[in-house]
Amino acid sequence: MATVKTDTTFEVYLNELDEKDQDTIIRLDQMLTKQFGKDNRNIWEGKFWGGSQQQIIGYGEIPIKGKTDETWFMVGLARQKAYFSLYANAVEDKTYLAKKYQDQLGKVKVGSSSISFKQFDDIDLPTLEKVFNIAYQQWLEIKQ
Repeated sequence: MATVKTDTTFEVYLNELDEKDQDTIIRLDQMLTKQFGKDNRNIWEGKFWGGSQQQIIGYGEIPIKGKTDETWFMVGLARQKAYFSLYANAVEDKTYLAKKYQDQLGKVKVGSSSISFKQFDDIDLPTLEKVFNIAYQQWLEIKQ
């Protein structure tokens, strides 16, 4: 995985999306910036999992365990070809939040830390907000 935090703004990222996809990204971004704030939102670019080139909106920068000078994001949001993805790099009871709450998240596909869905209405918003809140609290602890 070779990724970098860029100077690309959220607005530029958003304008590169199809209009039909912008609403979902805006709604999720509003939920995330309510917690993390707009100043803690960055666009990450590069070759991600599986070697695919993509962009992810990252919220709450965190250090990568075991690497002194590399960082990542606590929560990520991206538009893929056929679906939207959320990445929650937080755990509870030694389980990634996506896995722990997968049965409550709605019509989604879940990986270790990823939540994929086709449209906004597929997600159970109260559960997603709970996941975001837990990730945010963990991010605050890491920041200290």
